[in-house]
Amino acid sequence: MDKPEPKAESFIVKLWLQEPSDETGGPVWHGHITHVPDGERRYMRRLSDIKDFIEQCLGHTSVKRGRAFRLRAWLSRWNLSRTKRL
Repeated sequence: MDKPEPKAESFIVKLWLQEPSDETGGPVWHGHITHVPDGERRYMRRLSDIKDFIEQCLGHTSVKRGRAFRLRAWLSRWNLSRTKRL
C-alpha cells in the first residue's frame, strides 16, 4: 500500500492552439489551469501564467522559499522570455 504524500498539491492544465486569424497573423496558445483542492481556475494566454498561478497557490502554504528558489524562478522567467523572442 502506498504511503500518503505528506503535502501534495494537484493541478490540471488544459492547453489548445487557436488557428491563426487575419488579426493575429499566427496561431495562439490558450488554456486554463485548475487548482484541484479548491477548484480555482485561471485562464491564460502565456505558458508563464502556469508557473505564476502555481506559485500563487503554493504561496498560501507554510513553505519558506530561499534565495536559491528565487534565483531559479528568475532564470526560468528570463529563459522563457528569451525563447519567445528567438
